[in-house]
Amino acid sequence: MDLGIAGRKAIICASSRGLGKGCALHLARAGCEVLVNGRDAATLEETAAEIRQSTGANIIAVAADVSTSAGQSALLEACPQPDILVNNNGGPPRRDFRELTREDILEGVTQNMVTPIELIQETIDGMADRGFGRIVNITSLSVYTAIPGLDLSSGARAGLTSFLAGVARSIAEKNVTINNILPGKMDTDRLKGGLEFMAKRLEVGMDEARRLETEPIPAKRFGTADEFGALCAFLCSVHAGYITGRSILVDGGLNQNAF
Repeated sequence: MDLGIAGRKAIICASSRGLGKGCALHLARAGCEVLVNGRDAATLEETAAEIRQSTGANIIAVAADVSTSAGQSALLEACPQPDILVNNNGGPPRRDFRELTREDILEGVTQNMVTPIELIQETIDGMADRGFGRIVNITSLSVYTAIPGLDLSSGARAGLTSFLAGVARSIAEKNVTINNILPGKMDTDRLKGGLEFMAKRLEVGMDEARRLETEPIPAKRFGTADEFGALCAFLCSVHAGYITGRSILVDGGLNQNAF
């Protein structure tokens, strides 16, 4: 399917690996000029080179922490008029909520709620003026489903979802959409951290932790960054202009709600 976004400019936050990389790869395949971002410059350059080689797309690499004002400025200096913004950022590691300090909580909210809002503030009016914009926020299954140890991440991402619900509807007439993708148990480095947390808590090996994690998933497997990226690219396409303010689960059926 031609997604109709060849030549569009896209900023993909935290895209040197994992789900962000999957999104960057699929948008590059669709013909977008893609800005990839990460904090580790070496890993980022490897990713940029890999995507360039496999797609032939124009890939810009910006090593920066998007949670900082300087990092956001670096992204917007390199791509001042993005048509597509994919918000993504690492979340706080799993831990008992009793262990969280005030500083921990503020940092988590900054990373997973404040940062995407700030980037949207900087880019949404330009999208509206040009008559096209696609904003996708990578949040988490934990917005809908309680996951022990992810309380801070869940709260910040749920706050982002509610904050943007009204914003999405206020800008829809300008052909600018805002949607959220909620990954479940995806085969990424973040999942590995969760498995280590479980293995330690249950005093089992990693293989057993993986078995226990996949058992309740109806699909009986973890999701992949590639299939996640394909969905992201579709939501950024011309075909998804009538979808906005939605939170879409990618969890292999793990969440049991019918609605």
